[in-house]
Amino acid sequence: MTIITTIEDLRILAKKRVPKMFYDYADSGSWTESTYRANESDFQKIKFRQRVAVNMEERSTATTMVGVPVAMPVAIAPTGLTGMQHADGEILAARAAQKFGVPFTLSTMSICSIEDVAASTGGHPFWFQLYVMRDRRFIESLIDRAKAANCSALVLTLDLQVLGQRHKDLKNGLSAPPKLTLPNIINMMTKPRWCMGMLGTSRRHFGNIVGHVSGVSDMGSLSAWTASQFDPQLNWGDVEWIKNRWGGKLIIKGIMDPEDARLAVNSGADALVVSNHGGRQLDGAQSSIEALPAIVAAVGKEIEIHLDSGIRSGQDVLKAIALGAQGTYIGRPMLYGLGAMGEAGVSKALDIIHKEFDVTMAFCGRTRVSDVDSTILLKGSYPIAI
Repeated sequence: MTIITTIEDLRILAKKRVPKMFYDYADSGSWTESTYRANESDFQKIKFRQRVAVNMEERSTATTMVGVPVAMPVAIAPTGLTGMQHADGEILAARAAQKFGVPFTLSTMSICSIEDVAASTGGHPFWFQLYVMRDRRFIESLIDRAKAANCSALVLTLDLQVLGQRHKDLKNGLSAPPKLTLPNIINMMTKPRWCMGMLGTSRRHFGNIVGHVSGVSDMGSLSAWTASQFDPQLNWGDVEWIKNRWGGKLIIKGIMDPEDARLAVNSGADALVVSNHGGRQLDGAQSSIEALPAIVAAVGKEIEIHLDSGIRSGQDVLKAIALGAQGTYIGRPMLYGLGAMGEAGVSKALDIIHKEFDVTMAFCGRTRVSDVDSTILLKGSYPIAI
């Protein structure tokens, strides 16, 4: 067996083991995918300053995110259809995150339900990501279920009022529920490990929705409901309503502009996430790392700032922290690990990112996350606020 040393190794293995329609769902962007690609390539442009003869003993990668102690400044990002990358995927990823000591964020569009994940983690707190639907009674119910499941933070995603056009999904027939076309069925038959896992679980639908919405009792009735539910009228007044209903830690995800960052601060949120949805929404937008400095300059002293979209290594995490983020999220690296090797693959992805973060921090002459700033980066190689 090939020795796994990088996130790229996990990606290659996941591509072999996960059916094409679900692998493409994870590993793609909208329209021309220019923003999807820029999210990664803009990280690569940033260079470190190597330092020597600095005492590197007793390093620590530990810090906090919204007051939660974390083993490193990384959380598992919310990703839809995670349970289609591997059977019971959300449960497995949550267990891996819990063991490692980083937050796991469950998506509204998960396969395993809030209750499934809560039961599998022994009541250990996790975070829940909320999409705002037109059906406000359903949103109230989701928030109440997240409270009952001991979720310790609500991650409110604001950049999915309309759906970006994702060409691979359209060509593959990826929908809710997925279309079992002849090409898809034939491709699934070439993935016996995945098929056996799916045969062994009853969790094959959107667990947070099916059975919890009037008239949606199975996958067949789900499609029409989801097609009409993402709310294009979502506004900051809704954010205030959600914050009051939730009453706990609130993280606002999908901020790419300093003006919206200011509105996030005014909403009373505890943190915001600089994110372009992994390049899956507005193609032609800035990369997340390019957008970060201006947002830090605008509101960095008033609200905790996190970042996702484009992180593929511990070095990327360190670059984001150096430019002012206090935490980051990994989506695709987790999905690659899950698709490749289940729970062990997610643990492996976290191990890889942690080691890369720790060793690179040492090479840059730092021993604590709190000591990391832009002086570890080569001037002229990183974006600055304009």
